[in-house]
Amino acid sequence: MPPNPAPPLSSLQLSTQSPFPFSAPKFQRPTLLLLRRIPVRAASSVSTRPKKKKAAEKGNGQPEAEELVRVILRKAGDGKEPLVATLSKYVKVVRTEHCFMLFEELGKRDSWLQCLEVFRWMQRQRWYIADNGIYSKLISVMGKKGQTRMAMWLFSEMRKSGCRPDTSVYNSLITAHLHSRDKAKALSKALGYFEKMKGIERCQPNVVTYNILLRAFAQARDVKQVNALFKDLDESIISPDIYTYNGVMDAYGKNGMLKEMESVLKRMKSNQCKPDTITFNLLIDAYGRRQAFDKMEQVFKSLLHSKEKPTLPTFNSMITNYGKARLREKAEFAFKKMIDLGFKPSYVTYECLITTYGYCDCASRAREIFDEMINTQKAVQISTLNAMLDAYCINDLHYEADKLLDYAIKKGFVPNASTYRLLYKAYTKANMKELLDNLLKRMDEQGIVPNKKFFLEALEAFGSSQKRPKSSHEIDASNMPQISAKE
Repeated sequence: MPPNPAPPLSSLQLSTQSPFPFSAPKFQRPTLLLLRRIPVRAASSVSTRPKKKKAAEKGNGQPEAEELVRVILRKAGDGKEPLVATLSKYVKVVRTEHCFMLFEELGKRDSWLQCLEVFRWMQRQRWYIADNGIYSKLISVMGKKGQTRMAMWLFSEMRKSGCRPDTSVYNSLITAHLHSRDKAKALSKALGYFEKMKGIERCQPNVVTYNILLRAFAQARDVKQVNALFKDLDESIISPDIYTYNGVMDAYGKNGMLKEMESVLKRMKSNQCKPDTITFNLLIDAYGRRQAFDKMEQVFKSLLHSKEKPTLPTFNSMITNYGKARLREKAEFAFKKMIDLGFKPSYVTYECLITTYGYCDCASRAREIFDEMINTQKAVQISTLNAMLDAYCINDLHYEADKLLDYAIKKGFVPNASTYRLLYKAYTKANMKELLDNLLKRMDEQGIVPNKKFFLEALEAFGSSQKRPKSSHEIDASNMPQISAKE
């Protein structure tokens, strides 16, 4: 059961000195200066997970197996012959471990059908023995690619082959369902499997099971179910780990339940479980969302003095939340701090800056960043275009947004449903009939048919009285508990 609120964050030895002082130096056109100094290029966010060990450290024979898999994929990748035909050429040396690696690589390449071909090829070999691990891996790959029905078919095939499901198989099956589009149905199915596991001795839920479910319900912001799962875990013989605590804190943080989040942090520390980078990041994001910037900055300073290191998501979160509070100088200072620490901004970082300048009445600067990205990158994400369009709409520059959409289409952008939904809501709210007609015409030309949800979300715009979140000066912070480094 989640514990009672406790003195927050004292165990992190947080300092009261802010790493982003109000006396931060002002910059003349800071973003563009930095953009010229640092090449803009699309890159994914730095992972907050620990890096995997090198292949040479995994055990004898592992590098050789990986090399064989690379050779097979390379020879099959030129399109001259099917992957299965290439496998047959190496039939004397290919074994189960090679097929596992193939499943992993093919899964990354979105080639789930080839995974099934390799599996059928395996079944025809004399050395093949039906194994839970094989099915668990395949179910996991199918789930990640949204092939829930195929995952269920594999589960059925596994039972027909004489294998008895175990905890790992059910964990993969639960994960597969959670990747489906219908999230409500997926969560219901996941809970059903969870209860079924409890009734089978060899399939008892383990800490991984709880972590999968806690993360899923945290993302769904279902705090009631998170509490129930955490209580269930507390009453079992299973000990929570760092992922468990992070999952629960994430649920509380996303729902603005800061006291409950801090209480779980206290409990985690009392159980000798040290915070990792994910812990710091979710704390920073939670405090930033609630505009509790003193606490956010204290956590960031603790992160800088810990064994963990900040990541791109750390800075992206701070820039975004400062921006939404219209604290432009602090957002710019966070960006400069990121550069000073040797980080290269990703396209997400630049989207955060565009959003920040949109909220801070600086649409022209947001456009300068967007144009700089267009001129220096081979491929710009649709999400970046959406961020710029939103910045225009936030500042009531609807005709500029319409012109930008025309410009983007001529540049080769293919707007998605999110693009049109964003503009439809903004034009509807501003009662811009001419722009609405043009937008619907563009949607028709692109073959995008608006559904019921599309129009319902637009109608909600009429009931929205706020164009922007309140600044940090407008938030009533009287109920916000303060952190004391002496606690």
